[in-house]
Amino acid sequence: MSLADVTFIGVGAMIGAGVFALTGFAAGLAGPALTLAFLLNGIVAMFTAVSYAELGAAFPEAGGGYLWVKEALMPPNGFYAGWMSWFAHAVACSLYAVTFGAFLIELIHYAGYLPAPGAGGGHFSLLGMGLLGLHNLEKLAAVAMVCLFAFINYRGAEETGTIGIIVTGIKVVVLGLYIGFGIMATLNNPNWAQKFVSNPTFMPNGFFGVVGAMGFTYIAFEGYEIIVQSGEEVVNPGKNIPKAVFYSMAVVVPIYILVAFASIGGINVTQNLISMAGLGGQQNVATWEIMGALGEMGIIQAAGQFVPYGVPLLLFAGLAATMSALNATVYSSSRVSFAMGRDRALPAIFGSISDRQKTPSFAIWISAALIVAMAVVLPIESVAAAADIMFILLFIQVNWTVVKMRQTHPDLPRTYTIPYMPWPPLIGIVLQFLLTPFLIYTLGLEAIGIGTSNHGLVALVTSAVWMILGLVIYYGYSVQQEEKKIEEETPTVIEESEPTTAENEILVPIGHTDNVKQLMRTAIDIAKENDGVLRVMSVVTVPQQTPPSEGRKYVDEEREVVNEAMKVAHDADVPVNGTVRVGHKVSNAILNTVDQYDSEMVLMGWEGQRKSQRRDIVLGSVVDTVATDADADVLVERIGPDATGEADDILLPVAGGEHSKFAAGLADDIGDQHGSHIDIVHVVDPGASDTDRKEAQKILDEAAAEIDDLSVDTEILEGDSVVDTINAQTGGYDIVMVGATREGILNQFVFGSVPEKIGWGSDGTVIMAKKNIGLTSKLGGLL
Repeated sequence: MSLADVTFIGVGAMIGAGVFALTGFAAGLAGPALTLAFLLNGIVAMFTAVSYAELGAAFPEAGGGYLWVKEALMPPNGFYAGWMSWFAHAVACSLYAVTFGAFLIELIHYAGYLPAPGAGGGHFSLLGMGLLGLHNLEKLAAVAMVCLFAFINYRGAEETGTIGIIVTGIKVVVLGLYIGFGIMATLNNPNWAQKFVSNPTFMPNGFFGVVGAMGFTYIAFEGYEIIVQSGEEVVNPGKNIPKAVFYSMAVVVPIYILVAFASIGGINVTQNLISMAGLGGQQNVATWEIMGALGEMGIIQAAGQFVPYGVPLLLFAGLAATMSALNATVYSSSRVSFAMGRDRALPAIFGSISDRQKTPSFAIWISAALIVAMAVVLPIESVAAAADIMFILLFIQVNWTVVKMRQTHPDLPRTYTIPYMPWPPLIGIVLQFLLTPFLIYTLGLEAIGIGTSNHGLVALVTSAVWMILGLVIYYGYSVQQEEKKIEEETPTVIEESEPTTAENEILVPIGHTDNVKQLMRTAIDIAKENDGVLRVMSVVTVPQQTPPSEGRKYVDEEREVVNEAMKVAHDADVPVNGTVRVGHKVSNAILNTVDQYDSEMVLMGWEGQRKSQRRDIVLGSVVDTVATDADADVLVERIGPDATGEADDILLPVAGGEHSKFAAGLADDIGDQHGSHIDIVHVVDPGASDTDRKEAQKILDEAAAEIDDLSVDTEILEGDSVVDTINAQTGGYDIVMVGATREGILNQFVFGSVPEKIGWGSDGTVIMAKKNIGLTSKLGGLL
């Protein structure tokens, strides 16, 4: 698909039920301030759109946000991103389907083939049939249209893009006419401004009403999620995906604002409109109140007043709009479930491809079934709100992912980069967090005494049930299947082991022979003190397109690396095993080895050579992923340029907590093998109070208590910068041992910024230590 194709897919997804079905409801919430609500929604959406532009260009693959979150954040974030995205697109699609059904039946009624709703007991006579009520006929039309577009998507992406361009072009032209006639009708009324500021006010329901309308219509701005789902089928995705994201937003936001202005300003209050809205008997009814009461028919009836042949024209455009959105969201929903099936987060059949059409047929038809179920069961307001909740949660994950990937994936081919990082995605997270409670509150939780309806409660319960079901599937199925997939993608091709009674296994991944001896000496010292056994491993990497089995041809070089490392352990009389694996990603191979052999600790080498002058780069994608995801203690050793293998003097900077105690214990293990002297230091501000200094001494004493039978000195250092103060001390030491820290939300990516900056700045050997503290650590990582 070209840039025009994928842009039209995004525009088609946004200008769908959002502008046709939800404008009326939203006007009832925000009043004349609906224009402001749409403008603010466009601004809020842009803070997430930039994240989709950067990641969509770097990862042009089916799956979108699901793949990115899975890559960057701890489990089960990745699964939930896909699970929520699948449901959000399916529910959004059901909204479009229900709207299509309502518009189609209204058009048939307008043509004279159906009586008004309620006439004749709600039955009708059409082509000799009299079996269905109007409401059921709307649902039947919705189901038929879902099936039609599921079939179109089953036929292939080329047909998908062509139909999207046609229907999107039709509705943009018609909406242009609606806006033009509506603005003329507004300005022809000399008192038009009173409809916006004095009826009774610009924000009749206050700030809550505006934010509630924003949350309710936020689904209308999620088209960029659908754009990135098309990445695998877009020409030059690195450039065209970001352009399509921004072009579609530039088209849609002004249209929404102008439609809101024309709708509220262009119509005149008449008894006929009041009666149609069910507001008979009320005095001084405002145009926005009529729009709210008419709901999805609000924009249609408004067009009937000021657009020639407005009702049939807008119904025709509404049908085109909902068909376009149906087309895009059936496509997107099926692609998410297809990506999850390909990753075995869902059964493998979701990832299967039709031999004839070369499309994910099973994923398409199961997604269609889910869409049909939502369309038939839920009322339109609840459908919209449930989709909004899911999209907001997904967008929060994606915004955090783009921040995290700047740290963990510094070498991604970013053809577009977000300016002023990390502020745009962080602002997006905060703003979207604020939308959700306002949305639920405004739509009502009547069952618990809030509001006059239960649409908010239904949406909340529906979302919660889906999330709980996802939790069951993830732990009951996905975890085991993903572990099997990793094992298949990183098979063990060489396994050398020797009998041993030792239980504490230390895994030492080796990438090359340069620093094998120094890295092995550290592992040997720790193993001797803890009755441990070493496992040396190396990884043969192959491209994603190459089956892992083909990597067996290239194991000889890695075998030599493993053998050299094992020889060092044999000479030191420490039991050692050797493993060579093949895989697409080194980090996956290491993590799979940790799980397979229940390794207690991973010791990794790190060159410590900065590849970029940017200060936000951390240690590298392999080290960062293992340090974050491994179910084991993790040590990362930066070997100094003048390292001799000695450890006569060890510097131990401490900050308190489990990681500092862990680092102290490791310093004791290494020191026992070398008779080392250990200096324990803690840095305070030069103006620190007596209380702060007492707390610092307590931290020093706790660390010293972890060290037995060695020469130990403790000292409180003063300095404005913790890192600079410590690095100024490191020159005379063989090893600097530092534990992970938890300084703040922006610094908690791997070990904490202080250990990482010490690793960057120190002249000697630095070992960063991170204790695996189980469930607490994992919950902290999720948060």
